[in-house]
Amino acid sequence: MSRVYVIHENDEWLPPFADALDAAGVDWESWHLDAGAIDLDAEPPEGVFYSRMSASSHTRGHDAAKDYTRSLLSWLESHGRTVVNGRRVIELEMSKVDQHAALRAAGFDVPRTIAVIGRDDLTEQARRLPAPFITKHNQGGKGLGVRRFDRHDDFDTYVGSGAFEEPVDGITLLQEYLQPTEPRITRVEIVGGRFLYALTADTSAGFELCPADGCAIDDACPTGDGLFHWRPDVDGHPLIDDYLAFCRRWEIGIAGFEFIETVDGRTVTYDVNTNTNYNPVVEAEAGRSGPAAVADYLASLVASTPAGGGRTLVAG
Repeated sequence: MSRVYVIHENDEWLPPFADALDAAGVDWESWHLDAGAIDLDAEPPEGVFYSRMSASSHTRGHDAAKDYTRSLLSWLESHGRTVVNGRRVIELEMSKVDQHAALRAAGFDVPRTIAVIGRDDLTEQARRLPAPFITKHNQGGKGLGVRRFDRHDDFDTYVGSGAFEEPVDGITLLQEYLQPTEPRITRVEIVGGRFLYALTADTSAGFELCPADGCAIDDACPTGDGLFHWRPDVDGHPLIDDYLAFCRRWEIGIAGFEFIETVDGRTVTYDVNTNTNYNPVVEAEAGRSGPAAVADYLASLVASTPAGGGRTLVAG
């Protein structure tokens, strides 16, 4: 039987998936991509490869992990291995510009956004947006660089100060502020081409909204019981079919889509997270397990992958 290889850079996020894979009887191995080597003249092992590389890897000191993963996925796909969230998908994970362009092309309502390279033009470009507006990092995750500015003068001061957060890839996004009907965002979880559930996250305390228990290891990612909840009324929402179609188009096996409902009647999709994590409070309310669904999906791919063969396009 083939093995599942979990490609990642964060051991603290792995335990729920490890437990689920073990419970499902899946033979699996962790590939931690902070260091190592790839023999490009060798054949990869047989199996199913699941990429969980995170856009926030640099915040844990793993600056090279994203580029190492790009190289590894190119090698795997060149040999026809079955890859979940493969080489093209990692670009969506690493770049909100990539996400924005793909979502807009697919017909989603997306926030007005200006991508600024470097620091010099930030204050001038910001005046193309009315205040309030927000900033965020192009390579984000964990709410990196997300700030709201109610006055352009305040932004000028911030950009010129030592408090300015330099994006790891040098690209800062300036984005229209979306006034929500309630202080929350909604996230739709997709596993193996199927809708799993939707959850809400309370944004009244900020935007660092990773739902994983592992994030509670530092204070940058709160996981209080009141922050995340199941949202059953999203079941059957037209957006779900649109998100599933997007996953098929971009060959995404596992993802979380985030949207905001605004006071002026818009439903705006602003994020595609292909390194999704799951919250136990939500899962207890929904009666559905994300890690178990992932394990079952990977097990089905192992069962359908013949020895010596594979698929590089996996969207369920």
